[in-house]
Amino acid sequence: MEITQLIPHVEALIFASDRPLSTLELTDLINQAFGFMEDKIPMDQVEAAVEGVAEKYAAEFYPFEVRQSGGGWQFLSKKEYHKTIAQLNGDKFLKRLSIAALETLAIIAYKQPVTKGEIESIRGVSSDYAVQKLLEKELIVISGRNEKLPGHPLLYTTSKSFMDYFGINSPEDLPKIKEVLADQFVMPTHVSEALQQSEVEAEPESADPIIEETDLGAGEES
Repeated sequence: MEITQLIPHVEALIFASDRPLSTLELTDLINQAFGFMEDKIPMDQVEAAVEGVAEKYAAEFYPFEVRQSGGGWQFLSKKEYHKTIAQLNGDKFLKRLSIAALETLAIIAYKQPVTKGEIESIRGVSSDYAVQKLLEKELIVISGRNEKLPGHPLLYTTSKSFMDYFGINSPEDLPKIKEVLADQFVMPTHVSEALQQSEVEAEPESADPIIEETDLGAGEES
């Protein structure tokens, strides 16, 4: 089958699916649809078709695009239209997390699978509320139990929704911690040190800053 003939079928599958589709899944679905053909359509041909679809919607006059996110290919709105779409979806579009939840999510993302006890040993405070909120927002899931520890505590990992929300395909796509620290590390000046010291003296440290909220960042909706 010619690539030009294959492209609309791949496009239709990605559009109709309620979840991201990997290239392997697309290949299987295409071959099932054209089961009457003697020769199966190879994955590299499907990959070329996907690239054709992605290139089509990369044009400026489309408000959405085809991207690899959440473990597969899917249609996503382009960044410049997120605020517009937020008017339609309201609070569901902008997922808000407390600083405590963001800290907990970062630990789970980089240390998964991880127990709540391990999370709390890193944060130094209770993480019950933060973990519960992350579960409710479906950004993390319970992946099992640690059979080596007393009581067999639950293990937590990030979910497909987490990968989809941040536009990555697997935890391996997260930036390396060393790279993040290298980008953010700045030697403090005497003025900033004085400000930090005054803040510490003026405000006692909160055990779990749940009330203060912040946006989760690069959220996208299809």
